[in-house]
Amino acid sequence: MSLNIVLVEPEIPQNTGNIARTCAATGATLHLVEPLGFSIDEKHVKRAGLDYWQYLDLKIYKNLDEFLEINKDKKMYFATTKADKTYCDVSYEDDCFIVFGKETKGLPEELLYERMETAVRIPMINEARSLNLSNSVAIIAYEALRQLEFFNLKNTGELTKY
Repeated sequence: MSLNIVLVEPEIPQNTGNIARTCAATGATLHLVEPLGFSIDEKHVKRAGLDYWQYLDLKIYKNLDEFLEINKDKKMYFATTKADKTYCDVSYEDDCFIVFGKETKGLPEELLYERMETAVRIPMINEARSLNLSNSVAIIAYEALRQLEFFNLKNTGELTKY
């Protein structure tokens, strides 16, 4: 079982680093769609992901068309403030893709126009434009993981004895 997180043209290295760490910690694959607003080698990306990069399954695409063509038969959900459904209103499947847009503009409207039936949003007050991208990914990813019963994840903790 697996989950796929897609960032379309991410702009802020720290967000991508935080998302990479979330993906690594949950076993999700991170898909980055170029152009990126930074280099993957930037210290800000690496620092935000700390020492989790070795656990990350990372795929990079030249553009959105390439990503959509390669993954055309996959179930996808599109995170946007323009959706009618909330992220809790859908049933996530194994190996589904959750697609997020760039920090300043979100996903292209032409992409959303044809896919609104699988578009989801995170509820917030009317005055709020959006949430931070890395927070949005964590919120929706963990709802998908919860629905999939946290497959392959350690779900019990233990105290260290002193």
